[in-house]
Amino acid sequence: MVRALATTPINRSHPATEDLRIDLAAAFRLAVEFDWHEGVSNHFSVATSDDAGRFLMNPKWRHFGGIKASELIEYDSSDTETMKRPDAPDPTAWCIHGAIHANVPHARCILHLHPPYATALATLARPEILPIDQTTARYFQRVAVDLKFQGLADDWAEGQRLARALGNHSSMIMGNHGILVVGPTIAEAFDELYYLERACRTLMLAYASGQKLNVMSDEIAERTATGWDAYREMSYAHFSELKRILDAKDPSYAN
Repeated sequence: MVRALATTPINRSHPATEDLRIDLAAAFRLAVEFDWHEGVSNHFSVATSDDAGRFLMNPKWRHFGGIKASELIEYDSSDTETMKRPDAPDPTAWCIHGAIHANVPHARCILHLHPPYATALATLARPEILPIDQTTARYFQRVAVDLKFQGLADDWAEGQRLARALGNHSSMIMGNHGILVVGPTIAEAFDELYYLERACRTLMLAYASGQKLNVMSDEIAERTATGWDAYREMSYAHFSELKRILDAKDPSYAN
């Protein structure tokens, strides 16, 4: 089952490009607030065209903490000359985001990063998210797991492979690498990312205790995961509240 979706109650499926810029810039700043960023690596993107082929993404090697809405660059996944242009993105960004936007229609927003707990889980031989509480159960049998890490993802073929590995899921654990979350809107993708990292944190802390995990039955885990569907609208309120807090601290992301 795929969960994913808009950033405001109005015209959620096709918000204006300016609104997309502001919300994506907010997502970068919030990633810093949660300490999910890593140097000037990692990338977020959001589609601007109906077919998701055109998309906004962060400029090459810019820190998440200073990104502004006006600085996001629009790319076209069908443009074979992209990497030859002066504003070319990082090769890994083009490989992952370009290929997924070109091949996965439901991935209108793509958030790829290496947050601490999810990345730690991705290093395990079996990095599945076991249902040990209601947050981990949200991801019961709903996360793609890719264990075919080939080094830095910097060529188009690898991006296409990752697109196939993602399939119709909203979240993917990238073994020996990190995570990737997608959704039809920034709000739902960010909410998915937020709870995914929380789930990984709970699981890794439970592992660290050295005690036997109390794993839910498949029946209870599935019931809990399905129960989350009734709260899909909460993602919009969640993102709106996070932006409100960000506005009070530093509203420059919207410039």
